[in-house]
Amino acid sequence: MDFWQVVESRHSVRDFSNEPLARESIERVLHAASLAPSVRNSQPWRFHVATGVSRVRVGAVIAQTTAHIAEYMSVLGPELYELTLKWFSELGGAPAVIGVSIVPAEDELESINTLLSTGTAIENLLLAATAEGLAACNITFLKWVTADLESALQVSADRRIIAVIAVGHPGELPGTFPPKNVDIADWLD
Repeated sequence: MDFWQVVESRHSVRDFSNEPLARESIERVLHAASLAPSVRNSQPWRFHVATGVSRVRVGAVIAQTTAHIAEYMSVLGPELYELTLKWFSELGGAPAVIGVSIVPAEDELESINTLLSTGTAIENLLLAATAEGLAACNITFLKWVTADLESALQVSADRRIIAVIAVGHPGELPGTFPPKNVDIADWLD
C-alpha cells in the first residue's frame, strides 16, 4: 500500500477475527511507533503488550468501564449502545492489547509536549497496523480503571496509562464512520 492508501483505509476496527497474531507483526508496528517524532527526541512513550492470559486480565479490567460510561453511551441509541457494551466487555475479540504509558509531567508545557509526542507514536502504530493488513482501535475511556489497568499491564509506578490499543486481524463487522467534520481548516491570506 502506498501512503495515501494506508491513511485513507485506516479506521478504528471493533471486531477482530480469531486468526492468530504473530509476535513479529506486533514488533513491526511497535517499531513504526518508535520512529515517531517527539519533542527533543524524548520518546516519552512506553508500550505494554498483553497477549494470552495477560490479554484476558486486561480485557476484564477494561470491561469494568461499562459501569461508568453508560451516561455517555446513552446518546448512541439502543443498537449502538449494545454494540458498545459488547465492545468494552470483549474488545472485539482482539488477541492483543497494547497499553501506552507516559511519565506524567508537572509542567503544563512539558505535559502537552509529552501527550502530543505520544499521540504521534500511537498514530504511527495505527497506520503501521493498517499497512500490515491488521486492524486496530485506540481506546482512551480509561480514567475509571487506570490503577487496575496499570497493575494488569505491570506498569512501573512512575508511569501512567493514557491509552490502550486493541490489535488483531479484522473481523466481519464494519468499522467505519464518515468524518463528522470535513471543514477543518481556516485559510488566512
